[in-house]
Amino acid sequence: MTAERALDAERDAIVAALTPVVAGLAATFGPMCEVVLHDYRRPEKSVVAVAGSVTGRTAGGAMSEIGMRIVARGDEAGDELNYVTRTRNGKLVKASTMVLRDSTGTVFGALCVNLDVTAVGDAHALLGALAGLGGTPAEVPVTTFGNDIDSVVDAILDAHQLRQNGSWAALDRAQRLELFRGLDERGVFAVRRAIEQVAARLGISRASAYSYLSQARAEAGAAADRAADPTSSGGQA
Repeated sequence: MTAERALDAERDAIVAALTPVVAGLAATFGPMCEVVLHDYRRPEKSVVAVAGSVTGRTAGGAMSEIGMRIVARGDEAGDELNYVTRTRNGKLVKASTMVLRDSTGTVFGALCVNLDVTAVGDAHALLGALAGLGGTPAEVPVTTFGNDIDSVVDAILDAHQLRQNGSWAALDRAQRLELFRGLDERGVFAVRRAIEQVAARLGISRASAYSYLSQARAEAGAAADRAADPTSSGGQA
């Protein structure tokens, strides 16, 4: 057995061992809990097992944009614990994402626990108002969850375009590169066929999309090199 096949067998064993844990965790926390087990070796169908229905996903569904971000970070990715987000239909969710690693330290999946705390948030706001402690609540970021990877990519692209506040044609070169850099940092291009999907949504050719992605990565790499070595740009120590 080759080393890579041995590692794949090890990853399969880890996933198999965690699969029955999914239902047990969800049952422990109750009906407002969802537990999802991901295998990122198949990003378009990363959901291996799921219990609960906070985000509405099913086994065989796609990773969320959180998963894309983990894939983009690779082995540098770490656990993201007790963060608060919203689903696109407005549910307030407290979540933890724990990455799975093989014996070499390679990240290949994640175990995610999502708690629907919408009612808790509403109760907190009500009690605050009754006590005269009202105020503008902190903005909670929206996370896209979906069984279809294309819908997740579309939602991320929509969010970027909304922030840019304009169409592709209205963006200058720097803004276009920033768009591709932002999508790349969020792991969009780790998904198969994503470059074609982004090109179609923007109304540009696949070749142009690849070119912008290459330029964005080159500029990001150059910026990282300058940050690591300030003297390389002519600065003085």
